[in-house]
Amino acid sequence: MTTLADPVPGGRPGDVERAVALSAELAERGVHGIVLAYVDTAGIGRVKTIPASRLASAAAWGVGMSPVFDTFLANDSIVSTDVLGSPDGDLRLYPDLDRLAVLAGQPGWAWAPVDRITQEGERHPGCSRTVLRRIVADAAERHGITFKAAIEVEWAVGRGTAQKADFVPACSGPAYSATRLVELSDYVAELMAAFAVQGVDVDQVHPEYAAGQFEISVGPLDPVAAADRSVLVRQTIRAVSLRHGLRVSFSPAVLAEGVGNGGHVHLSAWRDGVNLHSGGDRRYGMTAEAESFVGGLLAHLPALTAVTAPSPASYLRLKPSQWAGVFTAWGHETREAAVRVITGTAGQRDRAANLEVKPVDLAANPYLALGCLIAAGLDGLESSTALPEEITGDPALFTAARATAQGAFRLPTTLDRAVEEFRKDQLLRVVLGPVLADAVIAVRLGEIAAVAGLDDGLVAAAYRWKY
Repeated sequence: MTTLADPVPGGRPGDVERAVALSAELAERGVHGIVLAYVDTAGIGRVKTIPASRLASAAAWGVGMSPVFDTFLANDSIVSTDVLGSPDGDLRLYPDLDRLAVLAGQPGWAWAPVDRITQEGERHPGCSRTVLRRIVADAAERHGITFKAAIEVEWAVGRGTAQKADFVPACSGPAYSATRLVELSDYVAELMAAFAVQGVDVDQVHPEYAAGQFEISVGPLDPVAAADRSVLVRQTIRAVSLRHGLRVSFSPAVLAEGVGNGGHVHLSAWRDGVNLHSGGDRRYGMTAEAESFVGGLLAHLPALTAVTAPSPASYLRLKPSQWAGVFTAWGHETREAAVRVITGTAGQRDRAANLEVKPVDLAANPYLALGCLIAAGLDGLESSTALPEEITGDPALFTAARATAQGAFRLPTTLDRAVEEFRKDQLLRVVLGPVLADAVIAVRLGEIAAVAGLDDGLVAAAYRWKY
């Protein structure tokens, strides 16, 4: 479990002593530096690094970092809100010692996610990791509910020898083919070895649909740890890929045409160790609370896309009939539904039943995405939102009458439409707080302006190597 307490100046009880012991252990393992990692509003991973010998100091007093990165765009341009985006101020980055990992793909380095607090020791309102931790803690306190979550990671593997801006697939086999795996067998084997060393519980790795595309599915953790794991998985994939002369992209649309990279979220709610998505008397074994949770997700899904699909490139991926889940609909094992109810195999359903939310990609800040998804679901649970009829098949082929009857409406087709929906969604803006909600809007509008007038091919190229 991730520690739910906020960091404090001077360190929480036992943190400094633990960090001293960890520093000695890291030195014995040949670790010289520690990557302190967080994700900004645009979905870009930002880092500072410290010598391993400075871990105790970082645990006690943090490491300085400007708050301006909350309003950075993917191209490193800076936008602003009424409180963010200036050169003023400073924050402190505090490493989560529970999540520290030695990086198998980067010899000599360890990694830890951070929370950001102010110089006065208060929560930084723009820290998405802190916001997610608060949402999870509130759910446990108010509803007695905890969550398990996992984020799928899809990536395109390109040849490192290609021209700098271009993507040339590093393998040529068909989707899901043994041929493609054989072509990159040593690479995938080293990835799995690295994950095992780092304690990442891998369920499966396989070639995916798009050219040069692979996917890894990992085991569930509490939401904060699941978001941390998503960041760590991508750091590891990048490092191992470079060692094999490969270049990787997690962009939602590496190319303008075809299937893009998703970051589907798997989520389940639990109370007293019992899975609310199994053993109930509602559809497919869901409890009444689980059904209402799905209803809340669907109700807020148009606004959620501003968080889960936050890049102009995201909307090159969100196309009908490509299993991206672009309609406000749910279904049992239906891969065209935005929310897929997974019951699991007989004999494991009490443990395996969960929800898969599909209109999510890896341009999303995983802490923001999970926090907003949980908040939307809890809103449905609190208001006992009715769950509409499930869909089967592809909603893109429905008649207008059938789509209306089943509530299967198209999600926003552009980022600016998603921002409009987000502006109207009071729940999400309140959950994030005014500082972070305004940053989300400002950054999304900045990304829209950055690619104004570009055709789809140039939009894909603009973000190809950003994520």
